[in-house]
Amino acid sequence: KRTITLDLSAPTGRDALLRLAATTDVIIENFRPGTLEKWGLGPAELSAVNPRLVLARVTGFGQSGPYAHRPGFGTLAEAMSGFAAITGEPEGPPTLPPFGLADSIAALATAYAVMTALAARATTGRGQVVDMAIIEPILTVLGPQPLWYDQLGYVQPRTGNRSRNNAPRNTYRTADNAWVAVSTSAQSVAERVMRLVGRPELIDEPWFATGSGRAEHADELDEAVGHWIGRRTRDEALAAFEKAEAAIAPVYDVRDVMTDPQYRALDTITEVPDPELGPLRMQNVLFRLSETPGAIRWAGRPHNADTEAVLTEAGLSPSEIAALRATGGTR
Repeated sequence: KRTITLDLSAPTGRDALLRLAATTDVIIENFRPGTLEKWGLGPAELSAVNPRLVLARVTGFGQSGPYAHRPGFGTLAEAMSGFAAITGEPEGPPTLPPFGLADSIAALATAYAVMTALAARATTGRGQVVDMAIIEPILTVLGPQPLWYDQLGYVQPRTGNRSRNNAPRNTYRTADNAWVAVSTSAQSVAERVMRLVGRPELIDEPWFATGSGRAEHADELDEAVGHWIGRRTRDEALAAFEKAEAAIAPVYDVRDVMTDPQYRALDTITEVPDPELGPLRMQNVLFRLSETPGAIRWAGRPHNADTEAVLTEAGLSPSEIAALRATGGTR
């Protein structure tokens, strides 16, 4: 990534962007609908200089519809998608995530959409517009709730850490005041957990044979698992579950993430050089490719650091860049 500044509302800034767009594969923008068009940089103008361009437009509510011109943020998507309504304790308020969940999901969905558009371009030779509304990807990953309601009239309630599909599934406090999370999405794992915590007789109960049946008896199962874990330290509980091939994980904060051996083995938190601050530790590239692995070259470029280099590569002469600065098109 490189960083440049352009004032797109200035005619010279607009013209500079069109010069850049002529040799660009993808432009991503997140202005309110109509803003690019107001500056004379809408899809028609951009496509005219580069018919192969993919323009990804990310907004809160999309490019059309009654809410299109409202200010849109991830928090609103987390509320409107149904996420907040099903998150939290049953008697507590709807709960929002303490980070940009909807924004992050929308970013991943946008990357996928752009790659899809580029794949289509390889066949058609033409670019296209990607219309990404932040309210949509998070709704998609929440699962079949619309179908449940449409066919069964079912509205998923808040259940805290519990699941309506299986049990035991919760977080449990250990004897040394740490927390662990247990999941029994597979029947065989649920049976191993019950044997481990000394309650094998529950396996013979008719309701234990299905995830939904176990979920209906979550109080009893949670009591059994919680009592067993509560008498052991976190390390003891983790070791016993691992030996029994049952699914458990410690509840980490960021300090634990930074020292976990699995994250270290994957280089999930990697060291990146910084000329001013020295080595920085941060999240690595999201995935590993066997033939073309990626890497983080720098943590972040100073604001406006690459304007002159990028514009020169786009074909602007020194006098044109100077005129661009003089007219307020860039800094």
